[in-house]
Formats: sequence, C-alpha cells, structure tokens
Amino acid sequence: MIRALTGFSTRNAWKVIALWAVLGVGLGVLGPMLLGRVTQSQTGDFLPRSYDSAAALRIAEERFGVKPDATTVTVLVARTDGKALTDADQRRIEAEAAKLGERRVVMPRKDDEPEFLVPDRSQTPRVAPAMTAPDRSFELLSVELTGNAVDPGVQDVYRTFRDSARAQFADAGMRTGFTGGLAEAADSADDNRTATIIGGALVFALIVLLNVLVFRSVLAAVLPLLAVTMISGVAGGAVAGAAMLTGLKLDASTPGLITVVLLGIGIDYLLFLLFRFREHLRARPDQPAREAAAEVSGRVGTAITSAALTIVAAFATLGVATFGQFRSLGPAIAVAVLVMLLGSLTLMPALLAVCGRGMFWPSRSLSREPRGGFAARYGALVARRPLALLLASVALLGALAAGMTGIRMDYGMGAGSTTAAAATAAEISRALPAGVSDPTTVYVTADDGGTLTPGRLDGLSRGLAGVDGVGQVGATVLNADHRAARIDLYLTADPQSQRARDLASGPVRDAVAAHKPAGTSAHVGGTAAVFADVSAAVDHDLTIVFPVAAALIGLILLLLLRSLLAPLVLMLSVGLGFAATLGAATLLFQHVLDDPGVSFTLPLVLFLFVVALGTDYNILITDRIREEMHHPGPARAAVARAVRHTTPAIATAGLVLAGSFATLATTPGSEQIAFALTLGILLSAIVLSLALVPALATLLGRSLWWPLRPAPAHPAPAPTPAPTHYAPTP
Repeated sequence: MIRALTGFSTRNAWKVIALWAVLGVGLGVLGPMLLGRVTQSQTGDFLPRSYDSAAALRIAEERFGVKPDATTVTVLVARTDGKALTDADQRRIEAEAAKLGERRVVMPRKDDEPEFLVPDRSQTPRVAPAMTAPDRSFELLSVELTGNAVDPGVQDVYRTFRDSARAQFADAGMRTGFTGGLAEAADSADDNRTATIIGGALVFALIVLLNVLVFRSVLAAVLPLLAVTMISGVAGGAVAGAAMLTGLKLDASTPGLITVVLLGIGIDYLLFLLFRFREHLRARPDQPAREAAAEVSGRVGTAITSAALTIVAAFATLGVATFGQFRSLGPAIAVAVLVMLLGSLTLMPALLAVCGRGMFWPSRSLSREPRGGFAARYGALVARRPLALLLASVALLGALAAGMTGIRMDYGMGAGSTTAAAATAAEISRALPAGVSDPTTVYVTADDGGTLTPGRLDGLSRGLAGVDGVGQVGATVLNADHRAARIDLYLTADPQSQRARDLASGPVRDAVAAHKPAGTSAHVGGTAAVFADVSAAVDHDLTIVFPVAAALIGLILLLLLRSLLAPLVLMLSVGLGFAATLGAATLLFQHVLDDPGVSFTLPLVLFLFVVALGTDYNILITDRIREEMHHPGPARAAVARAVRHTTPAIATAGLVLAGSFATLATTPGSEQIAFALTLGILLSAIVLSLALVPALATLLGRSLWWPLRPAPAHPAPAPTPAPTHYAPTP
C-alpha cells in the first residue's frame, strides 16, 4: 500500500502538489480561527465529574451563574502620593468602577485582518468592588471578562480595558495595578514577544543553514520548510475539524505544541528522504529521477510510516487518561501526525519527482562518490570498539538518570514571574492574605428540600476560620432561591503553591466534612483545590498511560522489525533515555535552580515525545542495519556501513527537531519542557541511535533479529571463462 501511494504521487506529481497547495493555503488561513473555537483555558474543566473541585465548578455555573469561560482580573487602585484612601477617595473609586462596568470594550482589529476570520471578542466587563486593605493603602476591584486567557483576541480586549482604566483613574489622581491569570498571560506575551519572534526566526535559520551545509543546495535548504508549512496548515485544520465534530475541547497550549511537533518530525521525514534520494542517485546515475523518487520513497516510506505510527500510538493512549487536558492532547497530536504522514508519502515524493537531480543544484556531489569523512570513520569506530562505546553510553545515561533522586511534581503556574501582574500580586499579598485575589471557595447546597441561611452556616464558617492557613473567611453569599451558598476563603499561602494545595485538599476539606449542616452537601473549589485534584488525576493516569503506550510501541516495532529481541533492545534503550532526560531536568530545575519541582505534565509529555520521537531515529538506524546485513560480509561491516550512511541524516534531523523544541523556551512557563525535550531528542539521536543501538547490534550481530535472522546474500559466482582452443601443432 505504501509503495502504491508513493508510486501514484510520483506519477501524478503536479496534481498532488497542486492539491496540497490548495488545502495548505485554505486550511492554513482557517485553521487558527477554528482552533480558537475549540480551546478552553479552565484547568478544572478537564477534571472528571467525580472530583470534588469539578463538582464545585458545576455548582458555581448552575446556581450562581458563573460563566464557564469567565476569567477574573483584580485591579488595585491607590493614591499616587501613597497616602491612605479617604472616604471621598473610595466613593470616587466606586464611581469610576461603575463607569467602567457600563462601557463596552471593543476588540481592536488590524487593518489587514479579514473580519470574517477574526472572532469578535468585544464585551462589557462586570466590575465590582472587592476589598480594601486594612491600612486603607489600596482598594481592590474585581473585573470579570469572558474568554480564554491565552486567546490573543481576549488578551487584546484586556489590554484595551487596562489602558482605559489606567487613564481614567489617572485623571482622578489614582494609580492602578492589574493581576490575575489573564493579566499575567498578557504581560508574559508582551514581555516575551521579541524573544518569540527571534526564537522562531532562529529555528528557520537553523534548518536552512544545516540543509545548506549538508546538501550545498538552494532547493534542499528551502523546500523542506515550505512543504512542512503547507502540510502543517492542513493538519491544523484537520485537528480543529475533528475537535468540532467530536465536541472535544483542546487545552490552549495544544495548537502551539502541534506546530512545533509537526515542524520537527516533518523536517525529519523529508531529510530521511533527501539523504536516501541523493545516495540512490549517486549509485544509479543513469536511472530517471522520477523512477528513482518512486523507488526511494517506497523504501524509506516503510520506515517513515512505522515511525509516525509509533508517535500516533503513543499519543492515542492518552485517550484513556482521566485528566481531560491529556485526553484531548493525545488525539489532537495523533490526527496531526497522521496528516504529516500522508504528506510525507504523497507531497514529498511528488516534490522529489518534479525536482529530480535539480533538488541538489548547484552542488556537484551527485557526480562523484563522497569521501568517507567523519561518518565513515565513526562507523568503523563503532564496529571496532562496540563494548567501550556501549559502556560509555550507559554510564552517561545512568549518571543523568540518577538526578531523579528526590523528584517532586510542581503544579504551580507562573512561579518566579517578574511581570507587572506578578508585582501587583506581591503588593497585594503584603497587606492582605496571599489568596485574596484567587480565593478558595466552599459551595454548599441544600439536599433536604429546605433553604439555607447565613445563621445555618455559621458553624461551618467558624470551623473554616479555625483552620491553620486560612487568613480570612468571607461573608456567606446565597443564591436566588437560597438553596445554595458560597463561602470564600482567603488562604495565607499563594493559591498556586504546594502549601495551598495541601490546605485545600486536606484541612479545608476535612473542616467542611466535619462542620457542614445536616441535610447539605459541600464541595471545595478554586485554583488550589483544582490543582490538588489534578495532581491525583495525573498520578492515576501515569500508571495507565505508560504501560499502554510502551505496549503499543513495542507491538509496532515487533511488526516492523519482525524480531523479538530487537524491539526489546530498542524499548530498553529509549526507556533509559527517558530516565536520563527526566533526571537531567530534575537535577537542573529542582536541585540547581531550586524550583519547587518539575512541571506535573513533564514526565508524561517527556515519555511520549522522547520514546515516540526518539524511536524514529532507532527505527531508521535498525532498518538500515538489517538492510545492510542482507549484503555479503560480516555483521560488523554491515553495522559500519549502516552507521556511515545514516549518521548525517540522524544527526541533522536530531539537531533540527531539538532546535524546534528549544523555541518553546520563549513561551512563558514552558522552560522546563523546552529544556527536557531538546535534551531528550539530542540524547535519542546522538547517544541512543548513533552509539548505544549500533554498539549492541555489533555485539549481537545477526542474533539481534532472532528468531528470523537476516541471511547475507551470496555473491553471484564469477562467470566461467570460455575455453580456449588451440590449433594442433603441426
């Protein structure tokens, strides 16, 4: 089937290219808008309904009219001279706040943006006084906006509101500060805008530079980027369409992650094709380029398909996760990778068929056999010193893996931020409990058919006030029919800290259970409670996803390699690579930089990416080793040839993919994932695929493919010379 698909694409190259161009442009334009419609930012919405904080969210929506996509901004208002607020100042603040709550915030629109492609986020905010500092140094306003905090359109609405509020209060002689999730997201985007642009430009420059150095060609340097960009546009549209059809909601970070993944693996797959195409043309200079493209694409397409299906299988296992953020990430990336696979088997072969030998212009490398160079010398070294190379690789990976000692999971967000929003939050926490701008909330509902009153809930309020770590208990607020109530708790700990999570999931929930009135149900919500439940959900998912993903990847390797021992060797090697990468991240961020721990998503994302993407390189090298072992000669020589031919492709592809992941460091809060994925890919490509696996293959020889060992082909016998007849001597 693969050869039929690649053969069709090379025979109908221009039609295939035209189809992808139309789809790429169309879906590339519509994709971002569609993805914006299927993303959500509330982490609690990803929790199963059985979790306590998820139940609290449902009560907030159903009984108190809290919008599921509402996001709150806390505004600090103070005198510019630093003096305490007077009664007149407070009346003026409340009057100005009322004006802000009546004014619609219109979303700014760029002149070059078609109106039908950009959703209108314009809205009228809900503004209300929240709290005054005990020393009257400032007053807080609560501003509710609607939309995803990471949606650029919603951030633009916030910026417009912020600038308007700042100017309005300045005219009244007041200064303002803004904090909250949306304010932090917008400030982080502003602070990192230049770094993001530069990071993206550096990745593109890295890809072009590496391709120029390797191929000495204009087309080979630029075409991979154009092809992958075109396929990525189609993939984004396909993911959005699948999500809309199935009702699946994506995490706001998913589209950016998909872009990085597709850029990396797409370039990898095209590089695999380009290297093998060049090698094939050198070996058969008289073969028509279109025929060569079909033959190479069919041969390499098998390895690419296996590599892509490995990624798909790994991420598809996230569908069994209980945490919705994981459950939506898996299918989204799986769909995107399937589209990239289809492009690799159709668009890329078509481009090779159309460009032919011109793909490598103006390089003259096709006209001569290259000298051995570093790759040949390294291949000989692997064949000559496999045990030393194996021990060195295991020692390096083992030393890094030891860094996992004492690993802790961090569920915080924005720790160590230096944005204006973080500075405002710090100013508030010096006068009020740290959780005042993000309270933990207890929701109580009457189950006995009666109604609730503040007096009926006094015992619960007193019990909560007695919890060590609760700085203040807010007044009881009843809903319209008095069958539900909410009590806000202002913790003394940062709502995003481990201390706050421990409080919400432990003493606070214990106090609620002990003091809630008879005939009622009570649930604890808020950021701290949500992330406490997320922690439990993630711990549960790790015990399921890891073994299922490993089993599926092992099955694919078994089918591809047709061996029992080779898949086991590859799985053990990538497992060691995963442990080494996680250990290095723990060592750097937790032990050296003194972060609270590693991001709670890191182990799972790292496992999937390093195991799945790292297996790509292992598949390429083992597939070539097996091919070379079918040739006459000893197994060591076969490994040396395989390493010589694949080292440039794997090294270049690994650097490109690592560079792609490195750009995630420009996204606030993604520094750990960026470091770990970059290091993990480099270890997978350089240490595992070019050192550890070839060394093991050299030591095991053809036994690596047990029980079906590849038998070397016997050289064709030399032709028997025709007998020479001599005339009889006279």
